[in-house]
Amino acid sequence: MGFSPFSTPYDWSRLAAAKKTAAAHPDGMIDLSIGSPVDAVPASVRKALADAANASNAYGYPVTRGTAALRESIARWFRDLRGVDLERIGAGICPTVGSKEGVSLMASLLGLGAGDVVVQPRISYPTYEIGTQLAGATTLKTDVADVESWANVKGVKMVWVNSPSNPSGEVLSAAQLHDIVVAARRIGAVVVSDECYALMDWGSSPAELSATSCILNDDVCDGGAEGLLCLYSLSKQSNMAGYRTALIVGDDAIVAPMLETRKQIGQIIPGPSQAAMAAGLDDVASVIEQRERYRNRLEKLVRGLNAAGYDAAMPQGALYVWVKAISGDCWKDIDDLAGIGIIVSPGEFYGDASYLRVSSTATDAAVDAAVERLTNRR
Repeated sequence: MGFSPFSTPYDWSRLAAAKKTAAAHPDGMIDLSIGSPVDAVPASVRKALADAANASNAYGYPVTRGTAALRESIARWFRDLRGVDLERIGAGICPTVGSKEGVSLMASLLGLGAGDVVVQPRISYPTYEIGTQLAGATTLKTDVADVESWANVKGVKMVWVNSPSNPSGEVLSAAQLHDIVVAARRIGAVVVSDECYALMDWGSSPAELSATSCILNDDVCDGGAEGLLCLYSLSKQSNMAGYRTALIVGDDAIVAPMLETRKQIGQIIPGPSQAAMAAGLDDVASVIEQRERYRNRLEKLVRGLNAAGYDAAMPQGALYVWVKAISGDCWKDIDDLAGIGIIVSPGEFYGDASYLRVSSTATDAAVDAAVERLTNRR
């Protein structure tokens, strides 16, 4: 079938002029746009990577479905941190080369095409729509939690869920997720839940490592994985974006054919990265430490933005402050902020050009400097 053409405003080169302005600031540019981790990879992960550098899964072809050790770590992680027994609910496991390829290829791997409709949040990660376009299917943007907005639409075959949301930080309750699952099953659609920020639920206390509801929790899925897929990534929890370590778990009737397809096209996590991934999943202490770095940075950014005249609030979850542009136009505010050396993301990328997305994936020193500039802006 091949890939169909796609179009998107999601083009970071559009920030080039603003970055040039910001770079001219006497104290340099502070980039709060792209959500790329800046902190150290946990020592446990680096050791696992080094130890596996000359293992059979490195000098030989790596295992597409993941080593036994990796699969055990994934199952343990879901059981201990998400309250999900993958085996009991009939869920298969598919490691992916980062989460973006899992997202962008999802509609194609599900065999969708012309005439099929993919539902996604109106405000969301742009790659959902790009993946739908690549498959030749049609996107329906809506409030996914409002099941009446899509459940009776002809041709709906897939429903994207993202909680906590990139960019808004919105968290869906177990009851909302359950309603989505029931409606999707009724019409024969697959629910794909992007839970990459699941451990970053800011409604919990700093001492807790609580997670948002998983699409595979019993009170959401009614004890079975049928028609459900969950995506997760180690890019943010363990600063492993460059390792390309993520996963899909869910209905084994869907996951098993995906594994076979991926084997044929070589979509396989390199062997040493598989070992590192297992270590990252097992090292909960490092995840808690990183999580608190992000919480502290978000709290500081909210204070700084409010001092600069924005109406900012701590997100329910995830890594970003989603805030209304003072001018009402994200590009106008981006130019204004570039004047004090700060770069943020345009809300247009995510579906609303009247908003800005401000990322906490910057060093403590950079966040502190950004807050100082914002506070002194008025």
